[in-house]
Amino acid sequence: MADVSKIKEHMDVIDSTGKSIGQVDHLQDGDMIKLTKNSSPDGQHHFVPVAWIDHVDTHVHLKKPVNDVSALQKAS
Repeated sequence: MADVSKIKEHMDVIDSTGKSIGQVDHLQDGDMIKLTKNSSPDGQHHFVPVAWIDHVDTHVHLKKPVNDVSALQKAS
């Protein structure tokens, strides 16, 4: 599992194809990354499961392709 302690606000979240899917708002409940509204095409918060993280350096790199941010879980 990736070291989630390295995740910081406003880091880019990159899918496995190299596409930026948004920026980190914060880590929620230790198992979800909440993306900022401003980085979302629909102006909504979305969540990415921590289990999808491959590694963290200056960005959060996912091990899955995310073709569409709307496919991610929306915040309720």
